[in-house]
Formats: sequence, structure tokens, C-alpha cells
Amino acid sequence: MKSGLLFFFLLCGLVINTTTVLGQNGPNGPITLTGKVMDNDTNEPLEYATLVLQSVDNPEKVTGGITDVDGIFSVETAPGNYNVRVEFISYKPYVLPQQNLTDSKDFGIIKLTVDVAQLQGVEVTGEKTTVEVRLDKKIYNIGKDLTTSGANVSDALNNVPSVTVDVDGAIALRGNSNVRILINGRPSAMAGFGSTDALRQLPADAIESVEVITSPSARYDAEGTAGILNIILKKEKTLGFNGSINSSIGFPVASQVSTNLNLRTDKFNVFTTLGYTYREPPGNAFFNNTYANGEFARIIEDRDINRKDIGFNANLGMEYFLTEKSSLSGSIFGRFSDEEDFTDNLSDRFVGTSLDSRTFRSENENQDDKSYQVSLNYMNNFNDEGHKLTADFQYSYDDETKTTPIEENRIFPDNDLLARENVYEAETQNEYLLQADYVLPMGDAQFEAGYRGKFEQEVTDYQLDTLNQNNGQFETDQNLTNQFTYDENVNALYSQYGNKFGKFSFLLGLRLENTQLKGQVASDFDATALQEILGADVDLNFDKNYLGLFPTINWIFELAEEENISLGYNRRINRPRGFFINPFPSRSSRTNVFQGNPDLDPAFANAFDLGYLKRWEKLTLTSSIYYQKETNSFEVIQEETGEITSDGIRIIRSIPINLSTNERYGAELGLLYNPAKWLRLNGSFNFFQFVTEGIFNEVDFGTKNTSWFSRFSAKVTLPGKIDWQTNAFYRGPSQTAQSENKGIFSLDLAFSKDVLGDKATVSFNVSDLLNTRKRQSLTQTAFFTSDSEFQWRERQITLGFIYRINEKKSANKKQGQNGDDEEGGYGG
Repeated sequence: MKSGLLFFFLLCGLVINTTTVLGQNGPNGPITLTGKVMDNDTNEPLEYATLVLQSVDNPEKVTGGITDVDGIFSVETAPGNYNVRVEFISYKPYVLPQQNLTDSKDFGIIKLTVDVAQLQGVEVTGEKTTVEVRLDKKIYNIGKDLTTSGANVSDALNNVPSVTVDVDGAIALRGNSNVRILINGRPSAMAGFGSTDALRQLPADAIESVEVITSPSARYDAEGTAGILNIILKKEKTLGFNGSINSSIGFPVASQVSTNLNLRTDKFNVFTTLGYTYREPPGNAFFNNTYANGEFARIIEDRDINRKDIGFNANLGMEYFLTEKSSLSGSIFGRFSDEEDFTDNLSDRFVGTSLDSRTFRSENENQDDKSYQVSLNYMNNFNDEGHKLTADFQYSYDDETKTTPIEENRIFPDNDLLARENVYEAETQNEYLLQADYVLPMGDAQFEAGYRGKFEQEVTDYQLDTLNQNNGQFETDQNLTNQFTYDENVNALYSQYGNKFGKFSFLLGLRLENTQLKGQVASDFDATALQEILGADVDLNFDKNYLGLFPTINWIFELAEEENISLGYNRRINRPRGFFINPFPSRSSRTNVFQGNPDLDPAFANAFDLGYLKRWEKLTLTSSIYYQKETNSFEVIQEETGEITSDGIRIIRSIPINLSTNERYGAELGLLYNPAKWLRLNGSFNFFQFVTEGIFNEVDFGTKNTSWFSRFSAKVTLPGKIDWQTNAFYRGPSQTAQSENKGIFSLDLAFSKDVLGDKATVSFNVSDLLNTRKRQSLTQTAFFTSDSEFQWRERQITLGFIYRINEKKSANKKQGQNGDDEEGGYGG
């Protein structure tokens, strides 16, 4: 690693020296044209805006360049007469005809205005366009989505094209659940360290945009075979004090209060987000299980789930401008939650076709979660052309404790106690992140390089105490009680180069990553029985290293002013989470056990993406076709353990395995249509198919799945300036190696109106209006069949109120020199 870092810094020095030599032109040499392109309404820089230089004498001769993340361009060209044009998708172009350019020239700040005629009916004040297409990502701005008022981040993601959030809260991109979640370009305690539960506690109004990165460039971590979702949180850049206060109440019980506040001067910028939530979302589940063997032929389970979730999160940060060219930023984030889940399970148990007995199981899960994160960022802009260095440090800590008392009684034909258990789970996680990124413009081109190190340790404690009915004492089950320590360390170096030739833009990158996966069982644990279950060839205390190269290629070709095609290729890795690695069994019930697999290796994928974008006056079309082949792909399979409960029910084990290969094919289409000022229509369709091949324990788990999902949104402005929005979503049937899932349809409805001189907004929305958002599955194996239905949250009605403080203040005042977004152009 030391030699790798030395090579990296030598490479940077070589590039700097080479650029200096190339820039030393004589008096008759090329001239340099510089400038900065910004949004006229928000004063934000426009990355990948295009400078077009067309020769007046020879119109077929066209050259130019693109802007960097700070909106800055620096282009070398021969002296001559040019038609100068600055363009950005969905903005009115800036045109300077017949310019006689004989010497280098600085055009200063060029401000572009959104083309309202093209985006008719879309409110653009203080916002960027609804969708922006970059070389390596699509950016969706969801601030005007009425259905997210009073909702959380997880709800908001479900309205983003290409993204789905199932009834369990699991997030998928193009039907693939192995998606990397970033906050402001980095792993974050706000994303729950791989769990998406925390996203349900963050208000959706804190989001400025969501970046859908299906072909990540080399600057991003190679984790996530489906791609990356980067959630950009709001961070006001206007001088003075501004912000918003958002509150909502709902039925079933749901309330929240959140604030986004900002104080900015020429020397510093202080920003804070505070949020409090209280929810009682009811859910339900139904299972009809039949067994090939065992005492019972059929068991029907009817579950009622009642929750009480209390959460508080706070983020305080400050950006201090050290000089005109450099700044230092720091932030502290904390998230605290107290959750209680009460589950009542009524089971009817049949011998043959006759009811033999009825049981009632009560489970009270109490979870206390505390997360902290400290972040530091240093940025140095060496010049105004985009030459800069950034360095980041981040420390995150998560402490999650869960206690679950469980009691199961037979209530028919007799009343007697079957089992009483106490489950104790504790998980602590420490994570350190070090990152440095260097950007060097070279005329029309740009070179980037960097280092990223992530060092994470997760310690899991699990204890199961069972009541001995003979002596009335709780006894610890030594076969399930355990402590497991899991380390994941990733070191990476990357470099990438981008350029533009006429209508052709490209970005080439290469990332070198070394992954260390290390697991250790507590020394005082007798692992003999566990070793027999997993097999003698499985190492419970393991230390594995994987070194890999991850190339990326992204390019765009402009067919016309409002039309382009794009092509992307990248190689990705899917590292197993600690939950998948932990060899100790844990159970959700007496009859179902989940066991991690310490022999699990990372999966690798090669992905290709071909996209097409076309804009008309009132219509925008985005589309793509994609293909991915993943090797060593993960699959969670179910198998018999050979054990039965004391009352004769066979115990089933779920375990993740590396199941050979997984090929995915797909196509997606998105349409944004604004036929009138009062009407806005938005729809998307995604079709995909995956083929899995693999055999485990002489059982063929290969399968072929074809599915699709589609969403449609209509926003209408009614008389009295009342906005009405309807969102419809449907996900088609799907299947895995052992399960078939039925289609899911949901409908959301929302109304809003600005009040108090447009300083505030009142909203009313209904999530899942028809109460149909339920997962219906059929699982079939050689030993049992399960027909189930699960609803995580029932229909939700919400009334919201948001008040804006100085957010309509003009943004044309002088701002600090380094007001970059948190996203900043560096990856996760």
C-alpha cells in the first residue's frame, strides 16, 4: 500500500509538470478561453455544460470543451473568428456570434436560464430541472413531488425512476437489490450502515436530489453490482439566515417535526438539520404452510403487527473559508431511535384435514439504536480553472441493542405453555473513512486521481435463554449463544480521464481495490457442534484478501442539440455483509433459523448500459437497455435441518450461498410531458429478466425470472392555485429459485396549496389509497410449501405544513468562493 501511494503521488507530480510544459505557448501559439457557467436562478455551477466554438470561415470546423464540477471551463484553441455558444440540457443557450479571438480571454461568469418554454408547467424557481443527464449518472430533483410531503426518505426513493422500495423497505435498482446507498457522496450513519431502516426516520423534504448512478465512474467505490443511489441533502448557499420548518400529523398515528436551517456569511456557512418522528404503523401477515413430513400436515398463521417508533436525528455542520481558494468543513451527525414491535401470531395446526390444536404466540421486540458520525473536509482550489485537491476524514459509530421476550401457548384444546424465550442481540460498529481526490484540468480534458480507505469492524452478540418448565428457570442455549467479530477493510486507488471532441464526450477510469474480510469467533465458545453443521472445510476464523481491477468507460455522443446517446461499462463487486457471514444461527421463530455462511466469497459483475435521450418542446424521453453478468452471485436458500421442535414441527434453515452465475437483461423508458401550464405528466417503465444457474447440496437452484415495474404521475393545477398529484405504481410478478411473488399495485394521492404570501405550504396526501401494497408469495420446496401475504404498513393519511424562512431571498448577492455542494464531485 505504501508503494501504491508513492506511485499515486509521483503520477500526480508528473501530470502537473507535463501540464505546465504544455501550457507554455509562444506568442503565436494557441489561445486559452476560460469562464464559469452558472444557473441564473440558484447561482449553482453547471457541471458538464458545453462550450462550442464554430469557425466562421469554415462552419464544419467545430471545437470546444466542457465544464468541471465547479462549472469552470478552460479551452485551448487556435486564434480566429468564432461563433461562441454555451449550452446545457434544458437551458437557453448563451450565444456570442462572430467573435474575433486573437488573444486569450476570460468570459467571466456566464449565467444560463432554464428554458421555460421547454419545461412548460414546471416550477423552476430555486430549482434545477426535473432530470439532468451526466456522463456517469442521472439526477432527479424531487422537491416538487407533493406525495413526499410528510413522508420519509424511503418513501421518496420509491418515486424515483429505476428505483423500487418493497414492503419490507428493501431498496432495489432496476430490480436488483444489491445497490449502494450514499448520502452526499459518502457512506453515512443516516443510511444505517447498510440497513435502510434509518431512511424511514429522515424527512423527505431534506432531500435536494437523488443521483441514480447505474454506470459509476472510477471515483466511486466499486461496491454494489446494481449501481449507486446518492442522496443529496439540501444545503442553502444564499447569504444570510434561511431555512424551513416542516411538520405533519397522520393516521394511523404518525407525526414529525423537522427543520433545515442555514446561516451564511462571506467567511463561513453554518447549516443544521433537526428531526423528530413518532409513528405507530400497523402491519399484518398471513401464512399457509403445508409440510411433506412431520406431525402436522398444515399450519395456518395469522399475524398482527403493531409498532411504536420514536426517532430523533440532528446534523450540525460548518464550512469555514480559510482563503479565497480553500475551505475547511466539519459536521456532526447523531441519530437516536427507540422502536417497539408487538407481534401476535395465531396458529391453527392440522393433522390431515382436521384441526388438532391452536396456539397463540406473542413477541415484543424492543430496539434501541444510537448512531454518531463526525466528518471533516478540506478543499483547496489551486486556480479558477478547476485545479483542486480535496481530503476527507469520517468516523462513524453505531450501537444497536435489541431484546425480545417471546411466549407461545397452546389455547386449544387445552391451555398450556409451549415455550417462553428471551432473545438478546447487540451489535456495535466502528467505521473509519479516509479519502483524497485530485482534479487537474488539461485544456479540454480533465484528469482525476485519488485514494480511499474504509476500515470497518462489527461485533455481534447473540444470546437465547429458554425457560426450563421443569425447574422454572431460564437456561442459556449454548448452541445459539455467541459473539462474532467481523472486519471489512478496503483500500483503493483510482485514476480517470475525460475529454470532449466535438460532439463526443468520454470518461475513462481504472480503480484498484484490495478487500480484506476477517471473521473471528469468541475464544471461549465451543465450536465443535457448529463446525459439524457447516462442515470441516469451513473456517470459522477466517482472513481473506481480494485484489481486483475495476475499469469504467462512459461516453456521450450528441446527435443533435437536444438528442444524445450514451454508453457505459463498469465492473462491480458485491461484498457479503456481516449478517451473511456470521456462522451462528439466529431465529425469527422456533421453526425458522437463519445462518450466515463464513465460506461466502464476494460476487463480481460486469455491466453494460446503452442510453438514449431526446427532448422536444414539451416532451422529454429517456431510455436505456442494459446487461449484467454476475459471477459467484448470492442466493438465500432454505433447507431442512433434520431437527424438530418439542411439539413436532420441522425446523427449516435459511442460508446464503454463492450460486454460480446470474445474468440480467433489461430495458427502461421514461417520459416527461408538459402539454399545458396546469398539467404535468410523468411516466416510466422498466422491464428486466435474470437467469440464475447453480447447484448446492445436489439441488438445482437455477431459475429464470421475467418481471417489470411501471409508475405514472400526473400533477394538475386546480382553480385557486391548488396542486393535485396522483402517483400510480405497479410491480409485475417475479420469482426466485424457490419462491413466486405476485404483482403489487399502489396508488398515492396528494393536494397542496401555498399560503401566507407563498411563505408556507399546506399539504394533504394519502399513501396507498386502496390499501393494496402487500407482498404475496408462494414458496415451494421438496419438504414444505408456504403461501403468504405480508403488509408492512397499512394505508397512511397525512396532513403537512411547511414554513420557509427567507428562502425566496434573491440569490444574486456575492457568495463565498468555495460554496460547493457536499457531493463535490468525489465519490463514495
